[in-house]
Amino acid sequence: MQGILYEESSVWLFLLVTVVMGGWAAWMTGRALALTWKPMAQVIFASVGLALAVRFIHFALFEGTLRSLHFLSVDFMVVLIFALLGYRYTRTGQMTSQYK
Repeated sequence: MQGILYEESSVWLFLLVTVVMGGWAAWMTGRALALTWKPMAQVIFASVGLALAVRFIHFALFEGTLRSLHFLSVDFMVVLIFALLGYRYTRTGQMTSQYK
């Protein structure tokens, strides 16, 4: 999987930075957008910024490549999945409590 999903020597760095840190930030971003009743399209735009931030953390702390379109797209997909899950989870709770 090294070289496909992550470029570091250990999968734990990918899991820590992209999945845990980036996923948590993305979940909270999706939640915030849902709580303010923003459209789902804004989740995509917010995920682009988060993916750039995750890629910068890989670059600054672990000597990853900053301008790699491949790894940026992997980070974007992971962040987007978590953001959409956070958005839908929160929006579902809003809809069930709003329209009981």
